[in-house]
Amino acid sequence: MALIVERMIRAAKLEVSLYEEVEADVNATGQAMMVVVLSSLAEGIGALGVPDRPGLIAGTLAALVGWFLWAMLTYFIGTKLLPTARTEADLGQLLRTIGFSSSPGVLRILAIIPGLYGIISFIISIWMLVAMVIAVRQALDYDSTFRAVLVCVIGWLVYIVFLSFAAALFM
Repeated sequence: MALIVERMIRAAKLEVSLYEEVEADVNATGQAMMVVVLSSLAEGIGALGVPDRPGLIAGTLAALVGWFLWAMLTYFIGTKLLPTARTEADLGQLLRTIGFSSSPGVLRILAIIPGLYGIISFIISIWMLVAMVIAVRQALDYDSTFRAVLVCVIGWLVYIVFLSFAAALFM
């Protein structure tokens, strides 16, 4: 347990070496999934009392599905559409690095403090986005942060279209 906590702290501190470490550690996929679960549970607790938020179980399941879909999208975009000569990655590497980029999300539990939900959610979302760009840059072996941002933006747009389509089907 100490290893995952230490890794989460390093991920939240945006240590590039942590993202390289979990990219290479095939045994860290379960830890990355646990980070996603903990981050999702923290968000669910922090959002208690906020209308129209999913429950803890639904939110956690959605976070896990989203994590997997996001990693698949990022893998495809980063390795097929925008690779560099050095790009070499597999889905597991992206699952691990992206999972750990959710580490700052455990602080979303602080959003339970009355009146702070919006500001805490905003700050931590930006923090997690920065961590995700670092995770993507390292997993895809990019030299350019701009290329990693581009992969994330394209992936986000595709993901939003997918979610909108899925919501329309189920509503």
